[in-house]
Amino acid sequence: MKKIFKQIYLGNRLFFALGVICLFYILAFFFPFLIWVAHSLLVLVALVFMVDVLLLFRAKEGIVSQRILPEKLSNGDENQVKIDIKNNYDFGIEVSVIDEVPFQFQLRDFEIIRKLSKGENEYFEYALNPKNRGEYTFGSLNVFATSPIGFVRRRFIFNKDKMIPSYPSFIHLPKYEIMALQNEFLMGGIKKIRRIGHTMEFEQIKDYVIGDDIRNINWKATGKRGQLMVNQYQEERSQRIYMLIDKGRTMKMPFDELSLLDYAINASMALSHIVLKKKDHAGVMTFSRKVENVLAADGKPGQLKKVAETLYNIDTNFDESDFSRLYTDLKYKVNRRSLMILFSNFETLDALQRQLKYLRGIARNHLLIVVFFKNPEIMKISRGGNRESMQDVYDQIIAEKFEYEKKLIRQELQKYGIQSVYTLPENLSISVINKYLEVKARGVL
Repeated sequence: MKKIFKQIYLGNRLFFALGVICLFYILAFFFPFLIWVAHSLLVLVALVFMVDVLLLFRAKEGIVSQRILPEKLSNGDENQVKIDIKNNYDFGIEVSVIDEVPFQFQLRDFEIIRKLSKGENEYFEYALNPKNRGEYTFGSLNVFATSPIGFVRRRFIFNKDKMIPSYPSFIHLPKYEIMALQNEFLMGGIKKIRRIGHTMEFEQIKDYVIGDDIRNINWKATGKRGQLMVNQYQEERSQRIYMLIDKGRTMKMPFDELSLLDYAINASMALSHIVLKKKDHAGVMTFSRKVENVLAADGKPGQLKKVAETLYNIDTNFDESDFSRLYTDLKYKVNRRSLMILFSNFETLDALQRQLKYLRGIARNHLLIVVFFKNPEIMKISRGGNRESMQDVYDQIIAEKFEYEKKLIRQELQKYGIQSVYTLPENLSISVINKYLEVKARGVL
């Protein structure tokens, strides 16, 4: 009996009916004959209440429901949570679904209302967009059933406490794969480039066409044929690609509720997927005061899962990043020339100058690409034409100064042969994959 009482919740119609009865009792002070009307209505409401309770509780499992969760959440993406509800009553009901979603989402008004006819089974879903990696715990799935009378609601509880992890973004990996296989990112606008191998594994002698490397001209075959002939080599299939992720304090800056570190991690996951599909080797390193979370570059099956596990619980530590330590570790741990994609953020030219000698040192041994970020808020201010006050003028001048600093950073890197990617955070994955495909196509590694 105690268990039944815990499942009973009073409906709005009951309170409305009791309010009408109270009104009749108040009027009975002035019109005594209304007292019998009030008594009659009270008895009628009590009987209807008991009938409503019997209707809802005579079936042990009037409602059967379950929450269907993915094995893991994709950070920064919309993840679908599915709910299956079946009405086992022999009459139509209204159900109110209140799912106890993880506290990280701060959904305090979650409620889904549906009407189910006799024996109907309904299947619906809702989306959650996690903004942090880590563990997310779901509470109970609460379903409140209301009969056509509407005086009482019965509470059903399903799927108590379920924890699922949130991993770096993986939902869009198939989309990136299709684009990469076409050797063209329409969203990024990269042009198709002829893929020319530069290994010593000979493939064939062919006619020279514009764009072929003149260093590969076969002069003996040219003399025999009377026209230019070139050697063509097979493309290198085991190049090493390392994602170097700065987890210092500069990467804590948030955009659209995701930190720059989260964007870098999601882009590393997407790039690793494409790298492995291209038969190259993907590896990861993170650093701040020291180099951590080192995953050696490899192309074996299961490497993408290792990348996800390595990046799963990475967070910023608010320290000043030590690029000298990164240079030293790369010098002794990565002996073979590799493509190093460094995710960091330099806001001023002075900040770059302090680390430039270490970046140049890395670039001497490896092909280095520095990835840093556009600030959409600063861009909006610098390009805005609305200057209504002197403060707006000052803001625009300062924003333009920051934009000019970014231009100087790119020029300084280019001066020393260091390539760069300067992009908006939301376009990061596409931009770095475009850059990788460009490097791969040109054979500069």
